[in-house]
Amino acid sequence: MLARLVLLCAALLPAAPAAAQAARYEIDPDHLTVAFLVDHIGYAKTLGLFRTARGSYSFDEAAARLTAVRIEVDTSSVFSNQRKRDDHLKGPDFLNSSEHPRMVFTADTARRTGERTFEIAGQLQLLGKTQPLTLQATWNKSAESPLGGLGRKPYVMGVSARGSFKRSAFGMNYAVANGWVGDEVALIIEFEAVRQ
Repeated sequence: MLARLVLLCAALLPAAPAAAQAARYEIDPDHLTVAFLVDHIGYAKTLGLFRTARGSYSFDEAAARLTAVRIEVDTSSVFSNQRKRDDHLKGPDFLNSSEHPRMVFTADTARRTGERTFEIAGQLQLLGKTQPLTLQATWNKSAESPLGGLGRKPYVMGVSARGSFKRSAFGMNYAVANGWVGDEVALIIEFEAVRQ
């Protein structure tokens, strides 16, 4: 009798919700911008970008949970629309691309700060050093892409992120003391990522 009662109670209880599933996303390199702004002698900020970068992360859309973030940038791909300056940026005064070809941002998780906003506290590896870096990110949109061709259309997520760091924290001290090149580097990251 007791066994039947237990079975009846179990049948009447609502089924436990299925565990949320995080999907893996690969950032589309054709729709990825990693750019920076740095002050130049107080006159104006120089805008530059990196032409080659890649990345991935996991995201549970139902729970808005972001994990396992990795964005990797080729430092030799720096471009500021002036060849002499770009060569200088690749050299030992700045990115030292021959010895440090990668700049990498990683984060284990993120804190949700709003319906579609996140604070991503991670680590930036640059010039052989690792320092904390926090990105403020906005989840712009997730939807099936209208550009999928004749086959299965990819499911795409779009994100805008901003952050900043002091380059001197990585030992990049050129022209910091005299104020000719700003110490604060503002990061601008825009991307679309495809759900795998």
